Amino acid sequence: MRALLIPLALAGLCQTAHAGDISSAYTDLDWKKDCVTYAQAGQNDGDWANLVCSGYRGYPVLIGYDDARESVYYGFPSDDMTAVWESFTGFNGSGPKVEWRIETNGDVAIPFAAIHRRSVSHPDDDKSTDVLIVAKVAQPEEHQGCTVGLVLATGNPQANDQARKLADEKAKTFVCGKDKREVIGDVPPFGRVDN
Repeated sequence: MRALLIPLALAGLCQTAHAGDISSAYTDLDWKKDCVTYAQAGQNDGDWANLVCSGYRGYPVLIGYDDARESVYYGFPSDDMTAVWESFTGFNGSGPKVEWRIETNGDVAIPFAAIHRRSVSHPDDDKSTDVLIVAKVAQPEEHQGCTVGLVLATGNPQANDQARKLADEKAKTFVCGKDKREVIGDVPPFGRVDN
């Protein structure tokens, strides 16, 4: 009887593995090395720029910079790449690493979420707050990318695990512009502007 149960248990494990393994991959994000500026402010036109950066295996990262604030988009945008602005109201900047949550089925590995640290300045002092942005990665056929959730990272030793759990449970089915972002911790004000 025991000999029969072991192969059945192993068969169950094999089926689970083929249902879609989820793992992480990491890419660097350095404006000077990994990005190309495709639009920027002219003289006396403010302080803004739009950049496209290398991401995970052909999936780009787009950065909209305006007055020391960043809106970051992961994946393939629609034809109008400036349609949505998502950022903190305070001055902020992106961290140098992006964690991509990848679902693998056989030989196909698709990034469905990105986790990216942002540092947000306090207006009253020199301190800053770190927040993990959890974003849905826009796929080539649907162009739906947006922020799924925000996780306070400063003083939170569970932040990375919380961000991965949020990504794995919400990102694939999240409807951008309709579903409400999940917020874990007391994060600085964050908003979305549809142009």
